[in-house]
Amino acid sequence: MTADISTGRALDPGADPNAPRGLAPVSPLPVRPVHPGGYRLQPDYFEPVRVPAEVLRYAGGDSPLPVGSPGKVGILQLGFEHNHDRDRTELVQHYQKSPLQIMRPLYFDPLRPDVPYTYVMSSGGGILQADRLRTDLTFGTGTSAHVTTQAQTRVYRMDYDYASSVTNISVGAGAYTEYLPEPVVPFAGSRFYQHTSVTLDESATLLLGETVYAGRLARDERHRYEVYASDVEVRRPGGRLVALDRVRLCPGEDHDSAAAPSLGVLADHDILAMLYVFTPLVPVAVLADLLHDALAATLPDGLFGVSALPNDAGVWMRLVANDPVTVARATHAAAGAAHEALTGFAAPAIRKM
Repeated sequence: MTADISTGRALDPGADPNAPRGLAPVSPLPVRPVHPGGYRLQPDYFEPVRVPAEVLRYAGGDSPLPVGSPGKVGILQLGFEHNHDRDRTELVQHYQKSPLQIMRPLYFDPLRPDVPYTYVMSSGGGILQADRLRTDLTFGTGTSAHVTTQAQTRVYRMDYDYASSVTNISVGAGAYTEYLPEPVVPFAGSRFYQHTSVTLDESATLLLGETVYAGRLARDERHRYEVYASDVEVRRPGGRLVALDRVRLCPGEDHDSAAAPSLGVLADHDILAMLYVFTPLVPVAVLADLLHDALAATLPDGLFGVSALPNDAGVWMRLVANDPVTVARATHAAAGAAHEALTGFAAPAIRKM
């Protein structure tokens, strides 16, 4: 008996073997969805894990360029390692997607020629509605590095949705890292969420700064944004929480009322600044006194406080004031005092445009 090899069924002995026969049924192959850009452009990568309710209520809307559109997702991945041959820290991993980008790290500190200074920049000039930004900074064992932004971060007016910026920082054993970006300036009608997540080795040191203005102060624009929310979360490699700090500034619908400049929105001040110093290198009491003295000498008008972080993990300071120049001088003085105490060298003047 002859069988059809395509179907396995027996052929009729009287049938013409050259006659066309039906094809065997074939199961359709699974179709995988196409994701242009790879994993970095998937929402579960660039979206914050959690968005505060104060911001999330603005989600959606009929935006001309919705979340995920070309140019709306900025990605920056930087990895630093210690080069033993050159005895300096070098950038060994670099991926960027506009609007986030960097130029080549600079080595301009004559006292610490081993330390790269890296400037994060935006090709878009600011943050727009439905923008989603993610930055990953990894500092390997024994590295020393400074990362900052080229200029202030401007958050523009929004008619639809909100904008978010996620920064993940990993600091390895014995590393020394400074992440001190320039201030955030939320324009009238803006909605912005900023989340900074840190994984910090027990033996590592991190200086972490954050400053936010009440708006475009030169235009007499104060607390006209809808919401500014920020979370700073620091954990050990095993997941143990070291510190958690949340900021929720929500003038929102109270722009024209007395509630906007109230105690809940900077106590009628124009600028809020924070500095966190995590380190095992200097006793907490000594570090707290250094920061307090630096602020007392440079902030004649304003309110500030310095205190120890839980479990003596370091110290942090918070201040509110009105003059941008004075605040910049005070925060630089505090960070510089910590830098000198931790490294034994004076902090260099950071060149900015």
